[in-house]
Amino acid sequence: MSAWAPGGALVGEVEITAATVQRDDVIQLGGRACRVKDLFQLPQGAKQLVFESGELLTIHARTRLLAVRSLRRR
Repeated sequence: MSAWAPGGALVGEVEITAATVQRDDVIQLGGRACRVKDLFQLPQGAKQLVFESGELLTIHARTRLLAVRSLRRR
């Protein structure tokens, strides 16, 4: 699914894993939207995500989450 966001950006919901997560992805956790500020590679394909709020989330290599991402125009 994709939609226009305020400001004219095209955004879409994408499934992410530790291999595909990117900075600025917005992940809904516990009813709150959390934007990924930074990420760090961990052993065995895991990643530690740092959110704008300062909170941390470590995801395993096989973790699957839904995120909202700005999509590029073609």
